Amino acid sequence: MEDKRKDGGLKLANRIKRDKRKARTKRRFRYSFLTVILIICLAQMSVSALLNISKIIDYHIKLAKLESKQIAAEARNSELKKDIKNFSTTATMESIARNNLKMAGKDEVLVIVNKHEETKKNQKHGKIRLKNNEKNND
Repeated sequence: MEDKRKDGGLKLANRIKRDKRKARTKRRFRYSFLTVILIICLAQMSVSALLNISKIIDYHIKLAKLESKQIAAEARNSELKKDIKNFSTTATMESIARNNLKMAGKDEVLVIVNKHEETKKNQKHGKIRLKNNEKNND
């Protein structure tokens, strides 16, 4: 009978060892699975952090560019306001109009000198010949 107990006891001991091994492998599998999931989550978080940092850097660069444009626009505005104050008088407006429209004021003589390129263009179109003919007729 003792042999039967020993055999039965061995079977029971083997069964217990087998169950413990199964439990250990299940536990290892769970831990391995959770470790893989944790690594994937950490990788996702690190990639997201890097992308956010690059976006922040891009936004700072854009902000700096916009601030410089704003400063330039404000400087241009102040120059234009000064010009408005300067050009609000009639004398300055009249002098600008005379310069741009090539007009002469009272008691002034206006002399227009053509540049070499302008005379060549005018000769092609016959404008100089007319002026010379008009001078000869006078």
